[in-house]
Amino acid sequence: MTFNDLNLSTPLNNALIDLGFEYPTPIQQACFSLILSGKDTVGVAQTGTGKTFAYLLPLLRLLPYSDQRAPRVLIVVPTRELVIQVEDEIRKLTTYMNVRHAGVYGGTNINTQKKLVYEGMDILVATPGRLLDLALTGVLSIKSVQKFVIDEVDEMFNLGFRPQVMSIMEILPEKRQNIMFSATLTREVEIVINTFFNHPEQVVIAPHGTPLDQIVQQAYDVPNFYTKVNLIKHLIATDSSMEKVLVFTGSKRLADRLAEELTGYLDIKPGVLHSNKSQNNRFETLKKFENGKLKILITTDIMARGLDISDVSHVINFSLPTLPEDYIHRIGRTGRADKEGVAISFINEIEKESQGDIEQLMKKPIPMLPFPAEVTISTITTEEEKPAALYDKPYLVNPSRKKNTGAFHEKSAKNQQVNSGGAGRKEKKRKAAIRKRM
Repeated sequence: MTFNDLNLSTPLNNALIDLGFEYPTPIQQACFSLILSGKDTVGVAQTGTGKTFAYLLPLLRLLPYSDQRAPRVLIVVPTRELVIQVEDEIRKLTTYMNVRHAGVYGGTNINTQKKLVYEGMDILVATPGRLLDLALTGVLSIKSVQKFVIDEVDEMFNLGFRPQVMSIMEILPEKRQNIMFSATLTREVEIVINTFFNHPEQVVIAPHGTPLDQIVQQAYDVPNFYTKVNLIKHLIATDSSMEKVLVFTGSKRLADRLAEELTGYLDIKPGVLHSNKSQNNRFETLKKFENGKLKILITTDIMARGLDISDVSHVINFSLPTLPEDYIHRIGRTGRADKEGVAISFINEIEKESQGDIEQLMKKPIPMLPFPAEVTISTITTEEEKPAALYDKPYLVNPSRKKNTGAFHEKSAKNQQVNSGGAGRKEKKRKAAIRKRM
């Protein structure tokens, strides 16, 4: 099947031709007619299979011209970067259409976004928090929303956005089409589907937790941080295929520390992207990595979901994620658009449990490679890697008795009073005395 076989409009077909797209992916093919029919739809497919176009194409096909200010299509995504990306996809597809669209997110001037919203749009892409902020000010009305899309909903819940998402769904018009897309479905997501969706159709292209076949997975047993640093330096120096490397760490602090260790090695200046960076810095870093000006980008799970970065040759899990679903999303940053990719994980003893959870989710093991003999195994441990003290308080130290006044003391005058019972008890006694006299 080609895009010509779908019931697309001429402007959409022309835009796809300009983009060089001829064949829809399985998720795009399966969801097109369902969304076009107006049914509530839940799409589940692996990362990198074109889920954004899977809902944008039918929604744009259905969208008639209007000059009303309030949006008719609302798309909610978990991160600022994903707002920008979805907006960019809309822009590409509407080259030959008169469609107004806008994106709003936190971390930037809300007054500028108020003005943007007030000018009116057909499609609004937003993060949950900023959407509610604008709705509460009264400048944004979502009473005209006919199509509501939640993209990467499980990640939203992981980031703590569940209350905001529930609030948004409660204030939206009851009569609307709900569309949800994700690479994984959790129990929390299923609760939302059962609560707010109207007999949804589920499209499952790949079972929950299935990675793309074109991603080669590898792993090493690596005991500590500095040995991991030595190993990543070795791989960068010896593997010429590492052209565009995305490195995931378990925390912002670890990302910054790793960047310090790699800066200057083989003239490398890695980029760092996490939520402590300014919005402009994040956009600029992402742009440099996309354009190939940065060979290595070190990040946290903020980059694991939704973002479509072309030609990532390798994903390195410097530390394994706690949630096995996040592993699937991380490695899905490579091997996109039917290209091959490599995912390498560094696993220490503490992360073995996470490895087992990931392998159980995928229903297959991560192939382990022998540790390179030429890489130095460090004996230095970081503060986080040092074993915790058995006691965090000096429980075994005898307490001082210098000011011990004994266990017995005189009662205070207040506590020497005789308790004659509360008002209720006195009232009962009074009534009993009356009955007795009667």
